[in-house]
Amino acid sequence: MRFGIAAPLLLSIILLTGSIDTSADLQQEEATITVDSTNFRFSPPSVTISEGDTVRFLWNGELLPHNAVEGGGIFDSGEPSRNVDYSFTFGLGTNGTYEYVCEPHEDMGMIGTIIVEAVNATGNQTTEEETDETTEEKPLSAPFLTILTSTAMATILTRNSQFGRGLSDE
Repeated sequence: MRFGIAAPLLLSIILLTGSIDTSADLQQEEATITVDSTNFRFSPPSVTISEGDTVRFLWNGELLPHNAVEGGGIFDSGEPSRNVDYSFTFGLGTNGTYEYVCEPHEDMGMIGTIIVEAVNATGNQTTEEETDETTEEKPLSAPFLTILTSTAMATILTRNSQFGRGLSDE
């Protein structure tokens, strides 16, 4: 019977297809930070993003020149300017809290914060509590599943031939 062979074969294909690509597809998002109407504050003053997301600093025709500089040197939009369009992407492993300033107006309180949340292997955000409580689970590797599926198929084919039902039997 062809159905007797087709069902395990179809199941094997589904198992293999779902397990070969274990990399996470991160969906990149963008948070835009501007200068507010007072010309001495970032807007919004704080953003929360995930690893893989981009922060864009954007202002045009401001009365005073501004820039955005992270204290640890992670990013720097350059010299203060009335027109800025600068983007920075926080890659994997950059989770944490980052404070940045407008150098000419730092003393006036022009400070912002970016909170970067960690992303797990499935591309979902994780919090510190989830990371501490989660036990590490490793998916079965593609080679292991290939061997397992091949062994199962060989067993099925051997049993079918023992009962006189080969591949050509209907």
